[in-house]
Amino acid sequence: MTGRDPRPVRCAIIGTGNIGSDLMEKVLRSDRLELCAVVGIDPESDGLARARAHGIPASHEGLDWLLARPELPAIAFEATSAAVHAAGAPRLEDAGIAAVDLTPAAVGAPVVPSVNLDDHLDTPNINMITCAGQATVPIVAAIASVADVRYAEIVATIASRSAGPGTRANIDEFTETTAQALIDVGGATMGKAIIVLNPADPPILMRDTVYAALPDGSDLDAVSDAIERQVDEVSQFVPGYRLKQEVLFVEGTFDTPGGPAETCCTVLLEVTGAGDYLPTYAGNLDIMTAAALRVGERLAEHLAASGATR
Repeated sequence: MTGRDPRPVRCAIIGTGNIGSDLMEKVLRSDRLELCAVVGIDPESDGLARARAHGIPASHEGLDWLLARPELPAIAFEATSAAVHAAGAPRLEDAGIAAVDLTPAAVGAPVVPSVNLDDHLDTPNINMITCAGQATVPIVAAIASVADVRYAEIVATIASRSAGPGTRANIDEFTETTAQALIDVGGATMGKAIIVLNPADPPILMRDTVYAALPDGSDLDAVSDAIERQVDEVSQFVPGYRLKQEVLFVEGTFDTPGGPAETCCTVLLEVTGAGDYLPTYAGNLDIMTAAALRVGERLAEHLAASGATR
């Protein structure tokens, strides 16, 4: 970006579990973000130990410690739980810190980088929805850009080992937030989300199935092309994101919650993690942290251009 402040923008990570630790490894490679603090609540957490090993100020005293720092970050990545972020979000906003929320708290604007990021760069709180949302909402949005999606249903299957305490504590919020994002961001008339924790050993890769009910007369070639373009765009920042097979169309008459439809479009996706902190089977975590990094870097550019950095 011409005229962009070349200095990286200060940011912090709140939460030192799997997601926070994986995000830390990604942020440390960024030339647009400077990780100035990592906070959690467990003094023995591996995330805090890794932060200190990288020379990053870190504390188990949580948000209180962060907000008491003499120099605050411009951006805070929230990687705790829905309940924790719901309580902390007003404090971040009052401090003038832009929040990138990786929990399904749904406090802020739901954002999928390849779909609607630029619409929310001035929003004080950006919600990254869920891992299933980041994987499937782009597909529904792609379909909706060329056809009427009367009903969208997604099934996200992840390795049980990759579902930490935060994910397990937020299953209800996960399904509700993802389903709503299929409508609000994806453009479907109605939406439903299902998550499956698969205990298979060895662990499976993240797999997502998208079903979209389309009316008679939909341009199916245009639908396929839009999906493939969207997959290419998402894979620019999530390299392990791919179509598992060609888009499938089944024509007939289907009764859906969104009304009668004549074609069912089925999209099978697979996400392989980058292996930054966790094994590559944890694509569900990788797509969240990779998408959050994309948002954070774009926010940093926007803040630098507007002179609103710290």
